[in-house]
Amino acid sequence: MHPKLKIFQEKEEYFEEKLQKAKLQSPIKTLKKLPKMEGITAKTKKNIRLKAFKYLLFNDHNKVFFRYFLKRPFKHFIGLFKAYLGKRSYIKNGDLFFFNIKNTNEFKKIIKKDNSIFLLGFSYCHKPLECPSGRFTDKCIHDFKNFICQQCFIGKCTYLTENTKARLLFIPTIHYIGEKIFEYTTKYPDKEITFLITACELSLEMFKDFGNMLNLQGVGVRLDGRICNTMKAFELSEKGIKPNLTVVLDETQKKILDILKEL
Repeated sequence: MHPKLKIFQEKEEYFEEKLQKAKLQSPIKTLKKLPKMEGITAKTKKNIRLKAFKYLLFNDHNKVFFRYFLKRPFKHFIGLFKAYLGKRSYIKNGDLFFFNIKNTNEFKKIIKKDNSIFLLGFSYCHKPLECPSGRFTDKCIHDFKNFICQQCFIGKCTYLTENTKARLLFIPTIHYIGEKIFEYTTKYPDKEITFLITACELSLEMFKDFGNMLNLQGVGVRLDGRICNTMKAFELSEKGIKPNLTVVLDETQKKILDILKEL
């Protein structure tokens, strides 16, 4: 066994041990039953590209897309035009959405390249309700002595990717992740920017043309639970109004960890 893989497994076992003890001492609130919700309602799917474009444009209060788009307008216009013309924006396999790649094996090879920068992002809505950093924020204390952090999947991923190439992002809004990606592509023009981000299916659908405009390679992970599957719910969530929990399903968690082992 490769030494790095052995360390990863040992850390995973240690975290699992802490998690089980924390559950007994101070259990966090969880979904007692997964609701049966469609990823995006039929009404919301109608003209979703236009809805996404309007939302991103008219709710860009920090002028994120305007500022960065104009730095390389010709390149970004051509990229966006191609994205709109593309027949397939992503390849979907279960809860995984592959952008400009075919599968996890291809993605593992890409993130191991020396010239790749790997952005690992988590939507705020699957932070625990008791999160010590707060939910609607880009902060995460990931204190592994804290009972709440010990029961959090985001905390687990943060712990397992310590001292790796992963650049962690805790995502409060769709404009936030857009700005961060623009920052990295601008700062590191000679690097391959890759990503793995968790989000509801509606957010991934709204993000797709932006990601494809920049020809990014990455994986979107669909959240389950009390997701936003209408524009109204999404817009409220973007303002921090999200009292319910979303989750990454157990089998999907395993797929994420299988990718993170490669770092």
